[in-house]
Amino acid sequence: MPYLMNCWYVAAWASEVSTGELFPRTLLDQKVVIYRDNEGVAHALLDRCPHRFVPLSSGSLCDGGRSIQCNYHGLQFNQSGQCVHNPHGDGKIPAAARVKTFPLVEKHNCLWIWMGDQDKADPALITDFSCMDREHFYVGEGYLYAKANYVLESDNILDLSHIEFLHPGTLGSDAVKDSVTEVKQDGDTVWSMRQTNNEILPDFLYQAWGIEHGKRVDRWIDVRWDAPANMLLISGATPTGQPRENGIETLIPHIFTPETAHSTHYWFGMSFPKAIGPHAQQLADEQVANLSVPFETEDLPMLEAQQDNMGDSDFWENKPVLLIGDAGAIRARRTLDKLIKAENAAT
Repeated sequence: MPYLMNCWYVAAWASEVSTGELFPRTLLDQKVVIYRDNEGVAHALLDRCPHRFVPLSSGSLCDGGRSIQCNYHGLQFNQSGQCVHNPHGDGKIPAAARVKTFPLVEKHNCLWIWMGDQDKADPALITDFSCMDREHFYVGEGYLYAKANYVLESDNILDLSHIEFLHPGTLGSDAVKDSVTEVKQDGDTVWSMRQTNNEILPDFLYQAWGIEHGKRVDRWIDVRWDAPANMLLISGATPTGQPRENGIETLIPHIFTPETAHSTHYWFGMSFPKAIGPHAQQLADEQVANLSVPFETEDLPMLEAQQDNMGDSDFWENKPVLLIGDAGAIRARRTLDKLIKAENAAT
């Protein structure tokens, strides 16, 4: 499957990778090993020894976390992928004894990896998720593994007309179908926005937002998409007829990185400003735990069934019937296709 290579993908929550441990993960069909040295700085290498091709992640860290030792024949590779120790014979290191490395940046509470041309890996290109910076926010962290293509996952977030039918007891209501929708694009950033007026929310949302049960509200769900599949969902509600600033709003990142053409790593979170007080960390963790239930028990089975039905066929080859709610997802798909085509043409 063609991927957009010259961009930043999330490889892990920063908290997933601990100092002194080797953390394997498959990203864009490539096996990668991530680790932190003794100073806590994270590094990423191809998870494959060039000698007999075994996973380096089955080895161990040595030299103060500055190198990985393969547990098959003892070769050691430093953070730049160069073999620095050969325990055999006269110890001469073969010129080809090196491992591919990947630029890795810790930012916005995530580890971001660049799988393309290393000389183009500019950290300034990382999508803005400053709402996940733990210096200013309490962040709840969620992770799911989906047996579905990552663009299908993006479609699901960009077209939230499904929440009335797939999540009737938690996130949707019978007013969603009457939402006012708008799609706009700023450069390669796509916005898919949905406004529902005079709505009675499901109990789940009244409780989550601390709104008086049964009170009619105007609800908005705005989704910002940046390639390849980095989304920020801005959701809130205000008493019907009142401006947004009189209501409550939550920021929910949804970030997808393909494992393979048919499987996806899914990170989602919840952020609350530290000004709210330290109890907000517990609130963020609880909200993520609550959201993971409909995500895991309703969204994932539907998307995995969709993937199973599509098999290896291309989305466009299936000639999908398009509805008004598809506008944002289709705009994002066409933007991603354009970026991949331009990248391939340049190389």
